Amino acid sequence: MTSDWLALGAVFVCLMLSFFFSGSETALTAASKARMHALEKNGDGRAALVNRLMAYRERLIGGILLGNNLVNIAASSLATGVLFHWFGAAGIAYATLGMTALIVVFTEVLPKTIAINHPDRVALAVVRPIRLAIGLFGPLTLAIETVVRRLLRILGLEVGKTRSVLTGAEELRGAVDLLHREGSVVKDEHDMLGGLLDLNELEVSDIMIHRTKIMSLDLDEPPETLVREVLASPFTRIPLWRDKPDNIVGVLHVKNLLRELQALGGDVSRLDIEKIAAEPWFVPDVTTLADQLKAFRRRKQHFALVVDEYGEVMGLVTLEDILEEIVGDIADEHDVAFTGARRHPDGSVNVEGSVPIRDLNRAMGWTLPDEEATTLAGLVIHEARIIPEPGQAFIFHGFRFQIMRKQRNRITLVRVVPLDAARLPPLPAARMRRVQV
Repeated sequence: MTSDWLALGAVFVCLMLSFFFSGSETALTAASKARMHALEKNGDGRAALVNRLMAYRERLIGGILLGNNLVNIAASSLATGVLFHWFGAAGIAYATLGMTALIVVFTEVLPKTIAINHPDRVALAVVRPIRLAIGLFGPLTLAIETVVRRLLRILGLEVGKTRSVLTGAEELRGAVDLLHREGSVVKDEHDMLGGLLDLNELEVSDIMIHRTKIMSLDLDEPPETLVREVLASPFTRIPLWRDKPDNIVGVLHVKNLLRELQALGGDVSRLDIEKIAAEPWFVPDVTTLADQLKAFRRRKQHFALVVDEYGEVMGLVTLEDILEEIVGDIADEHDVAFTGARRHPDGSVNVEGSVPIRDLNRAMGWTLPDEEATTLAGLVIHEARIIPEPGQAFIFHGFRFQIMRKQRNRITLVRVVPLDAARLPPLPAARMRRVQV
C-alpha cells in the first residue's frame, strides 16, 4: 500500500514537471525578441540566456518536448499501475480518463494560458532551469534533431531556408498597428511611428508645396518692393525668379538680407538681391523622403525645389515638411492661420481640395487611399474620371463627396460625408497645412 502512495506522489511530481515544461515552451517561443534584447543590453543575465536559447530554437523545442513527454508517459504509466492494482482491469479505463483530464486541463491548457498572457515574465523565470534541462537532455536532443533534419531533407524541406514574406518595416508596422488596437500605443504615437516607416515609401512629390502655392519674388522688381514683400512674408527662405515664375535663379534667406542691409547702412537702393541669394537646389520628384532627409542633413540645407523628368519646377520641399510627416503639424508664431477642414453638426466635413489625403486621414481617423492621388481633389478626379462641376456628388470608399466650389479646373472645396457618420472622432486641434520655410 505504501508503494501505491509513493507512486501517486511520483505522479503528482511528474504532473508538476509537465506543467513546468508546457508553460516554458509557450513562454520561450512567444517572448518578445525586441524586449529580451533590450533587457540584455541593460545587463539582465536571464534575458541573455533567453536570447541564447531562442537562437537554437530547434534544440530548445526538442529538449522541452522530450522532457514533457517523458514525465507525461511516466505519470500515465504509474497511475495505470496503481489503479489496476486497486480496481483490476477497470482501473485501466479509470487511469486513461483521469490522466487525460489532468494532463489536458492542468498541465497543458492552464500553463500555456498563463504563459501566453505573460510570456516575457514567465520566460525570464524559467530560463535557468530550462537551460539545465536542455543540458541534461543534450545528447538525446541532438540525436532527435539529426533524425528530424534528415526526414525533412527527404521531404525536400531545408531547415533554416525559410524567409519571412514581410520585410522588417512591414513586421514593425504590423506590431505597431496591433499595439495601437490593443491600446498600448496611443494614436499620436501610432501616427509618428507610421510616419517614420513611411519615409521609404513616400516621394517628395507626395508632400511638396505645389508651385501654385509658392511665395516667390521677381528679381526685376525694384529693391524697395522686394524688401517690402520679404518683410510682409512669414517665410525665411524665398525663391527668386526672372522672366517667368518657373525660371528660379536663386533662393533668398532673410538673414542674409538683413546682414546686407546692415552692411549698406540701411540704404535699400544699393541692395543687390541676386548677389546675396543662394544657388537653388533642385531635386527629382521621385526622391524618397528618407533619401531627401539624408540629403538635407548632408548638405546642411532645409530647402529644395522639386522638378519633374523634364526639369520643370513642380513645387518645393523643406526639412520641416518631412519632419511633419513624422511628428505632425509644426506651427510657430509666424505661421499663417489656416484650417483645412471644418466639421458640421450633421457629421459632414468641408475640406479644401488641396488638403493632402495623408493629413486628412491622420486628423479625421479615416482611411482614404493615397496611392493614386496626393490631395483630396486629386482623389475625387481620379475616382470620378472627370473634372466635376459644383453640385455634383460621388460615392466611393465609404464616403459621399460633393463638389462645393471650383476655380477654373481646380476643385477648391469638397463636402465629405462618411456613410457611417456615427464613427466620426472629435475634430483634433491640429491644423492640416504645409508651410514654406
